[in-house]
Amino acid sequence: MSTTTADETDLVQLLTPEGVRVEHPEYEFTGSDEEIAGHLRDMVLGRRLDTEATALQRQGELGLWASLLGQEAAQVGSARALGPNDVVFPTYREHAVALCMGVDPIDLLGLFRGVDMGGWDAEATRFRFYTLVIGAQTLHACGYAMALERDGLVGNGTKEEDAAVVAYFGDGATSQGDVNEAFVFASSYNAPVVFFCQNNQWAISEPMSRQSRIPLYKRSLGFGFPGVRVDGNDVLAVRAVTERALERARNGGGPSLIEAFTYRMGAHTTSDDPSKYRLADELETWRLRDPIERVRALLRTSGSVGESFFCDLETEADDLAADLRRRCLQLQAPGLGSMFGNVYGEQTEYLAAQQQAYAEYADSFEMEAGAR
Repeated sequence: MSTTTADETDLVQLLTPEGVRVEHPEYEFTGSDEEIAGHLRDMVLGRRLDTEATALQRQGELGLWASLLGQEAAQVGSARALGPNDVVFPTYREHAVALCMGVDPIDLLGLFRGVDMGGWDAEATRFRFYTLVIGAQTLHACGYAMALERDGLVGNGTKEEDAAVVAYFGDGATSQGDVNEAFVFASSYNAPVVFFCQNNQWAISEPMSRQSRIPLYKRSLGFGFPGVRVDGNDVLAVRAVTERALERARNGGGPSLIEAFTYRMGAHTTSDDPSKYRLADELETWRLRDPIERVRALLRTSGSVGESFFCDLETEADDLAADLRRRCLQLQAPGLGSMFGNVYGEQTEYLAAQQQAYAEYADSFEMEAGAR
């Protein structure tokens, strides 16, 4: 069985599943109703992207897709906490984070369609490329964070001058050596990195109960830095907790671990069948904790937005899906000759010669076909 409940004494929550604001002794969300509506928009668009991409994969237009369904609040709340210089190292499921950081979603589809290795500008968006090797990106994130400190971009006192790193990973990744090594380095060198674990209860078919005998956020204590567990389906709480951790990192306080307690409503990827290893009752329990519906309920109760807002949002989501489908079907596989331009920043004479030889070889087939 999966771990489907969390001890309320160690779970930061600011918005109940019924859409009621509650107080917490250490954390608060100070944003406006307009910001909350913006968070809802981000989550709805993220889910619509996910739904459309899943449909495209089922129709043979994508080779694979890793769904974010159910994890929208964890991703949007943490992404909206980022400062102007903060950098993200994702796994392969952070589609809503990518949207929040300005990544064109067609670039995500291009990767899963197999026509490129990730077409977005990782420097301009501050969103590094997806990593399918479980946990490897945590070491990359830790090294980048250590470099920020050495470049004097930590501890200057302002969000505009300082920077930190967020490394995303799932609960299964905490069993990987790379993640634990990243914890060691981050702690030893006081790196400005926030380790953000989306605990969606299942590492493919392995439940959380078989991976750890203690809550995941407590693992950080063994490495010498703080950890916190937040309701990962509460976008307000995730925002507040991530802001606090990032502020600490930017000010030179070092690393921290956030465990966003959430649930993977869909399959691990489109090649997975979760009905083989989890119960339908468990799924229904988590449907009642839907991260989007609780924010929708809050806004409707408060009356801070009119019904036209929700209608316009649905139209925007539909338009996003239609645009994605159209552009996805237009994506073309690159020619083999393009691989020579993706090796070095500046072409070498040896590689240029190889490229020329390949071009002549490829042209010979066209000449032979023309002669026939």
